[in-house]
Amino acid sequence: VQANHVILIVLEGIKPATIQNGTTPNLARLAQEGSASWSAQSISPPLTVSSMASLLTGLTVEKHRVNADWENYDFGRSFMRSPTLFDYMDLAGGMDSALFLMDERLYQLSRPEIYVDSQVCGYTKPQCNPETVTVYIKDYLSKVTSGGGFGFRIFSVPNLLLVHLPTAARIGQKSGWDSPKFHDAVKAIDGAVDTIINTYKELGVLDQTMVIVTGLNSSPAQGPSPNGKKVATGTPNWDSTVPWIAWGANIKSGQLLKKPISLLDTGATIMYGLGLETHTEWDSQPLKEIYQTVPERRTTENELEKIY
Repeated sequence: VQANHVILIVLEGIKPATIQNGTTPNLARLAQEGSASWSAQSISPPLTVSSMASLLTGLTVEKHRVNADWENYDFGRSFMRSPTLFDYMDLAGGMDSALFLMDERLYQLSRPEIYVDSQVCGYTKPQCNPETVTVYIKDYLSKVTSGGGFGFRIFSVPNLLLVHLPTAARIGQKSGWDSPKFHDAVKAIDGAVDTIINTYKELGVLDQTMVIVTGLNSSPAQGPSPNGKKVATGTPNWDSTVPWIAWGANIKSGQLLKKPISLLDTGATIMYGLGLETHTEWDSQPLKEIYQTVPERRTTENELEKIY
């Protein structure tokens, strides 16, 4: 079945080995039943905001210009100017997106548009954690599919649901990368991913849904900094190797991807999987080898206007 929906899970602070060693059984199951790479690369250095910008635009930092300055939140800064995956999905097929972000700094990467719903719960909300995010998502999906409106821009299950789960990185920095709190955070993230997938199953759309899991960065390559100092996300000693997993509708099962994969390839792969064309200057290529069959190309709104 060709995908009509995509769940994009974006992690921080979780190495591929953490998924491979059995710490995250739900993520490991997705990798085993789908297509996975354990050597995908983020940008370098893997700064949180810059990496997310590259994921969403398919561009290098030099082109989207969301550089290290954006790591410090500035309310007065305008939105990122480069078109995003959300823009291309709307232009190519009239498809909608919903964002659940756990970092206020990422808010400025998506301009307010009628085809995007966005919710942010981050550093300023201590109650925000993977479990509460899944509650927000379930409540949101219940409302948008009820026909009541509730003030949202979207009125059905979104074609793309992006969920940002950075708590492993935050707790690893604060409490240590081998601490009980860090392991609890990783397990909570694994449980949240399973809950989100089960929510789509309850809505009856899981058989039409592709799930992609990747990361903006991994835990520090060399461990904590000397003298016990905290390691800031995205500093050069952070590992840019991230997991990349695809599972679900039209995805090959049990496939280990061996070719080099970049975080920048994620958006193009989603567009291709949904049967959409980009016509952009992306520095990325769709990972066509993950699909069982070539996705059927969808007719764009402009093409429909010419037909009728």
